[in-house]
Amino acid sequence: MSVKLFEIIHEIERVAPPSLQESYDNSGLLVGDKNATIQQALICLDCTEAIVDEAIAKNCNLIIAHHPLIFSGLKRLTGQNDVQRAVIKAIQNNISIYACHTNLDNVLRNGVNEKIAEKLNLSQLSVLELKTGLLVKLGVYVPSSHFTAVQDALFTAGAGNIGNYGECGFSFEGQGTFTPMEGSNPYSGSLGKRETGDEMRFEVVFMKWQTSEMLQVLREAHPYEEVAYDLVTLNNEVVGYGSGAVGMLPKEMTKSEFLAHLKQNMELEVVKHTEFFGENIRRVAVCGGAGSFLINAAKSAQADVYITSDIKYHEFFAAEKQLMICDIGHFESEKYTIDLFSEILSKKFRNFATIFAQTNTNPIQYYR
Repeated sequence: MSVKLFEIIHEIERVAPPSLQESYDNSGLLVGDKNATIQQALICLDCTEAIVDEAIAKNCNLIIAHHPLIFSGLKRLTGQNDVQRAVIKAIQNNISIYACHTNLDNVLRNGVNEKIAEKLNLSQLSVLELKTGLLVKLGVYVPSSHFTAVQDALFTAGAGNIGNYGECGFSFEGQGTFTPMEGSNPYSGSLGKRETGDEMRFEVVFMKWQTSEMLQVLREAHPYEEVAYDLVTLNNEVVGYGSGAVGMLPKEMTKSEFLAHLKQNMELEVVKHTEFFGENIRRVAVCGGAGSFLINAAKSAQADVYITSDIKYHEFFAAEKQLMICDIGHFESEKYTIDLFSEILSKKFRNFATIFAQTNTNPIQYYR
């Protein structure tokens, strides 16, 4: 089964919208044409030259990676480093490269941290540090005769969802005035004559990445030639979006039991950790990738353990006997991301071939 690349991107970004990526990130289509036809995709954590070689050997014309191959701008392509060689080789062999990084980190459902939680059998999961600025409030003026049609169109498109409630909105009546000028094609009224009519002000919220779609729906349902509306970004926190996650183990564990559980379920060679000063472990916080910035959030969430990676020496002291910090390694904390991509795509494209990369891209080795 072959699929258009833009269809694959659409499915992934339905789960992890691009607007959720951090400012330093470079997620998205890095190499290729979104209209390309994809026969099969190679899924990996890191896209390296060796991964491109594997894609060539396995006849994959798309590589889907968690970490972007290109983080900063390339000024030349002369094959002087691994990134340049990988890009050149991908272009020469008509292989597209797509990355979904921090936007996949910042969603709880079907995201990186939910996958870690699943491996550790955590339940009652919630985001460790919620993001703000993701909600947009639309306010629009609608003639009373068309209020229900506009309201229904926006609700049907997905506006008005707040927590476990749908079709949330607010409206009030008023008087609208306008004067059709030369070149206009007014819904009502005459050129050069001021008109007054009964209107409704309707306010509704939606996620930031839905803005373009909602404005299109609004214009299609609204009778006016020029639609009067305003958009306001809200600072409200949104459940399900943010950094890290925290949940509960099925039962309390001792320090030794938990470390054995962590090592086995995450398939680890080694766990670097601080001392544990509590009695038993039940509440666990996690963050795939580099997560030192969430140590205080994990403490505020009253987690017994915080699992992440890339903790510096002095950052371990931040545990302050309040919790145990476990550094399991960057690669190790995110290696199951390839399962996420496969699960997302298999729900939509049941017969599309996704191949898990066999090349080990972990740059860190352990001597035992």
